[in-house]
Amino acid sequence: MALFDQISEDIKQAMLAKDKVRLEALRGVKKEFLEAKTATGNDGELSDEQAVKIIQKMVKQRKDSADIFTQQNRPDLAENELAELAVIEKYLPKQMTDEELTAEVKAIIAEVGATSAKEMGKVMGVASKKLAGRADGKAISEKVKSLLA
Repeated sequence: MALFDQISEDIKQAMLAKDKVRLEALRGVKKEFLEAKTATGNDGELSDEQAVKIIQKMVKQRKDSADIFTQQNRPDLAENELAELAVIEKYLPKQMTDEELTAEVKAIIAEVGATSAKEMGKVMGVASKKLAGRADGKAISEKVKSLLA
């Protein structure tokens, strides 16, 4: 089942279960999906790859918002963001462990033939595409930087 259809089905389940937090989070995801489907230049279809990118963006937004609310001493708002974050994260592919990430990045460095930190851009281009959805961009960047240093 496509991610879009899965979200729609889960919205119905959340409605029946009267799960307010889950319903709000999933409605937000569906809104983003619909906007992406109807965006200029799009053919009205949403691939799972596009959907995963949208979900990753939403996860990052929720984390950033929760951090800001915590810094501003608003635990009530931070708690809501973290609750929605937990719901949304379930739709991302399984994240890589640190060891798996290290192994993948080493393989990509060997494949590209990078030997110094100056070639980080080449490695990041390949790594970002290969590891999309399975690892956070920041984690990939830090790993590439440490392995090329």
